[in-house]
Amino acid sequence: MKARYKQLVDRFAVQIRTGELPPGTRLPTHRCLAGQEHISLATATRVYRELEAMGLVSGETGRGTFVREIALPPGHGIDQLAVASDVLDLNFNYPAVSGQGELLREALKRTAVEGNIEAHLRYQPHGGRITEREVFAAHFTQGAFRPMAENLLLVNGAQHGLTITVMGLLKPGDVVAVDALTYPGFKALAALYHLELVAIPAAQDGPDLAALHQLCQQRRIRAVYTMPTMHNPLGWVMNSPSRKTLAAIARAHDLLLIEDAAYAWLVRRAPPPLACFAPERTVYVSGFSKNVATGLRVGAVICPPELRPALERAIRATTWNAPSLMTSLVSHWIEEGTVGDLEKRKREDARLRQRMLRETLAGLPCVTHPDSYFAWLPLSEESRADRVVKQLMDNNISLSTAEPFCTAASTPQALRVALGSVAIDTLRGALLTIREAIEYEASR
Repeated sequence: MKARYKQLVDRFAVQIRTGELPPGTRLPTHRCLAGQEHISLATATRVYRELEAMGLVSGETGRGTFVREIALPPGHGIDQLAVASDVLDLNFNYPAVSGQGELLREALKRTAVEGNIEAHLRYQPHGGRITEREVFAAHFTQGAFRPMAENLLLVNGAQHGLTITVMGLLKPGDVVAVDALTYPGFKALAALYHLELVAIPAAQDGPDLAALHQLCQQRRIRAVYTMPTMHNPLGWVMNSPSRKTLAAIARAHDLLLIEDAAYAWLVRRAPPPLACFAPERTVYVSGFSKNVATGLRVGAVICPPELRPALERAIRATTWNAPSLMTSLVSHWIEEGTVGDLEKRKREDARLRQRMLRETLAGLPCVTHPDSYFAWLPLSEESRADRVVKQLMDNNISLSTAEPFCTAASTPQALRVALGSVAIDTLRGALLTIREAIEYEASR
């Protein structure tokens, strides 16, 4: 005979899957369930814990346990890259401007007739060819930040850069401090590599550094993963004093700093990278997916010289080397000014989309940056983000709840909207539909 807690789990699962308990239903408190079913409080807690592991409910500190919208794909769409052709994808950002296809066509033609084409058929140095690394180093030079080519490694996109950083410099079981809301790709990588993530609460324009300092006193933190310039999803840009403070905390507690700069190019007159304030312990990761094109999979990792051998070993273990054809193409585009031109046009595009966002969602809570390609929409206290997402999916609009981004114990009711992946002439209508869905949910 099944254990009592298992019987209750099965009963709830059937009620949720058949719709008897619809999405958003608040379940009894642990104590109430224990009293109703004549079980211990520990058993009631175990029932809800198992239902949560099954993806059927979500527990929210201070609010209770709620039935989830199980019609949504895992991760509420954030891990579902392919969407139907008739769906407006506001989950992922893959911004493009007119003429990029022709740029690629011409670049490939030139590659076919110029240089030593057979060189692309052979293995390359693990970190990329030095001539191209010099071009990339010049591209990332910003004020006092002047990376050396020998300490810059070419990789298969920023996500691969994060992967080799984790593989090369961290061990399973290491504790990494991250923002309470952070990039889902790093969460996925941490889960795969068995890292423990601890959440840093948010302050006004960045992580709460006093809370981080306290965390370091309580736990053996090995590294901090951070997005100081154009944080995803909150859009903050840490000021220079905060970067200095973070660098000081890292030195005091011997922390590795992993600086994700995937969206940093969007920010005009940004403060110096964190790597300027703690160059001896910062790994700077960037890529060309957003400013050029997602399909090219070209990125760069800039590191202290003593960390380079470990990162090169991780490149060798994963891809052996970056694809020379793609790195060569992007290198030529950097030298010709094409990358700079694309960045300028996309910055203008992002600002246009942000203005449209402010106009269409005026009056609704919104956390964003005027130069970013995304926005964070907190919902009212009693609203349910999964219900809003389900309603929007029924209207062929795909976006994400807070769940994929959250590392804290309690997931906020909020939506993350990617603005860069749909045509500008369809974005306004999609945003108006999002507004209607939010207002409808708030009125329920």
